[in-house]
Amino acid sequence: MTADADRVRLAHTGDEAVAEKLRTAAFVQYLCRSKAAPVAVGDKWSEVTSDGCGRTKPVILIVRAVERGQRIGQETTIEYEQANR
Repeated sequence: MTADADRVRLAHTGDEAVAEKLRTAAFVQYLCRSKAAPVAVGDKWSEVTSDGCGRTKPVILIVRAVERGQRIGQETTIEYEQANR
């Protein structure tokens, strides 16, 4: 069985409004379910966030760091930064 990571740092291609959506409990739960397989530095995921009124906004997530484990789980701390940093 693959261990849950303590912390995962993800870079995103969105603005601060997108970053706020990424931090919601619903999006974190989605990541836990959809990224249950091992994740590695350099992985890129095409995702969407809600932009209100049924609209979505595309965002690319890039794994920058994975600490003490290999997958995103319920106890994993997820940190975000803008991809252009």
